[in-house]
Amino acid sequence: MRPPNPNLESLLRQWIGKADADLDAAEYLALNSTDNACRREIVGFHCQQSAEKYIKALLTYHQVDFPKTHHIGRLRMLVDTINREAAEAMIEAEWLTPFAAQTRYPGDVAEMLPGDELKAIRTARAVKELVLRILNAE
Repeated sequence: MRPPNPNLESLLRQWIGKADADLDAAEYLALNSTDNACRREIVGFHCQQSAEKYIKALLTYHQVDFPKTHHIGRLRMLVDTINREAAEAMIEAEWLTPFAAQTRYPGDVAEMLPGDELKAIRTARAVKELVLRILNAE
C-alpha cells in the first residue's frame, strides 16, 4: 500500500484494522452460533460491518468521498467509478446490507438461516481479499 501521504495511510490502516476486528469477531462467534439464531444474526452484523469497512478503505485510498451509510450497494456504486471489475466482484456482499442495523432491534430482523453465517464469513473474506489485493497492487 502506497497512499500519497502519511495521514491517508494512517486512516487507511484504521479502516482495515476495524474491518479485520469485525471479521475476527464474526469468525469467533460463528464457532458457537449454528443453534442460536441471535448469534447467527450477530455474525451477519459483523460480516456486514467488515465488508463495509474494507470497501470504505478502498474508497479512502482512492480519495473518493462516501456518505455515512451501511448500504453496500451504494458503496459499490462508488467503487464502480474507480474499478468496475472490483465493483462487480463485490456484488454478492450486498446481501449483507440488512444485517447492518436490522439485527439490532427485535421484530426487524433479517433472517440468517443455519449455514448463512458461514456464507456471510466467506463473503466478508472475499471482500477483504479483493480489497487487499487491489491496495497491494497499487
